[in-house]
Amino acid sequence: MSTAVFFHAHPDDEALLTAGTMAMLADEGHRVVLVVATAGERGLAELPHGDELGRTRMEELHSSASLLGCARVVQLGYGDSGLAIDGGVADDRGDDAFIDADIEEAAQRLADLLKEETADLVTIYDPSGGYGHPDHVQVYRVGSRAAEIAGTPIVLEATVNRDPLLKGVRLAARFYPSIDVRSFEVAYSAADTITHRVNVRKYARAKRAAMAAHASQASGGTGDRTLGAMLKIPPLLYRYVFGTEWYVQRGLPRGTRLKHPFGSP
Repeated sequence: MSTAVFFHAHPDDEALLTAGTMAMLADEGHRVVLVVATAGERGLAELPHGDELGRTRMEELHSSASLLGCARVVQLGYGDSGLAIDGGVADDRGDDAFIDADIEEAAQRLADLLKEETADLVTIYDPSGGYGHPDHVQVYRVGSRAAEIAGTPIVLEATVNRDPLLKGVRLAARFYPSIDVRSFEVAYSAADTITHRVNVRKYARAKRAAMAAHASQASGGTGDRTLGAMLKIPPLLYRYVFGTEWYVQRGLPRGTRLKHPFGSP
C-alpha cells in the first residue's frame, strides 16, 4: 500500500480536479490524504464571506472526502486570499491570506505532514495555478518546495488538457463575444506536456457525488457557477466529459503517456 497526498487550495478543488483519481487509489487499497490550504471562506456563495462560510465549506469537504474514501483530511489553517475582479490578488484579503504566507514556512508545514505520512506521492497544481487563482499558484510554490524538503518521490501537477478546452472556448466565443479567449490560451497545460492521463470513468459516480457535496459552491454571485453547471450534465455524458484526469510530472521525457498516478504505462 502506498500513500498519496492531494494538496489543494480550497474545498471543492479536489472534486473538480482529482476526485476520480482519489477514489480509484482508495479503491485499490492505497492511503489517500486530502490537504487544503484554506477553508475557502472568501468563495462566492449564498452565504456571506467569513467564518460561517468557512465552516460550511469544511463540512462539505469532509463529506466529499468520505465519499472518495480518504483516510485523513487536513486544513493547514491559512486564510482564503480571495480573487479580485480582474482575476488578480484581492486588495481586501486578510492578514493571514495564503498568498502572503512565507513559502519556506508553509512548505515546512506541509513537508512535516508528508514525512509523517511517509508519502509516496503528492499532487499540486501547474505553475500557472490552472486558471490563475492566486491561492492555486501558491499551492504550486508551496507544494513543490514541500516535496523537495520531504523527499517525496512523485510530484504530480493536477491540470486540464488545454487543447480541447481551448477549441471549445473558441467555438463558444463565436456566439458569446464577451468570452476572453486569451485567458484560456495560457490556462492549464498543453497536451504535449501532459504525462499522465488517468481513466477514472469507473469512478465518475463518486466524482459527481463529491462535486454535489459542495452545495455552497453550486451557485452564488450572478447565478449558477461552474460546479453547478457541471452537475446539470446528464450522467452518461458526465462520465465521458469527466472520465479523464490529467497530470504533469516534471523530468519525464516529452511525450510520456502514463495511465496511473504511480507510473503504470
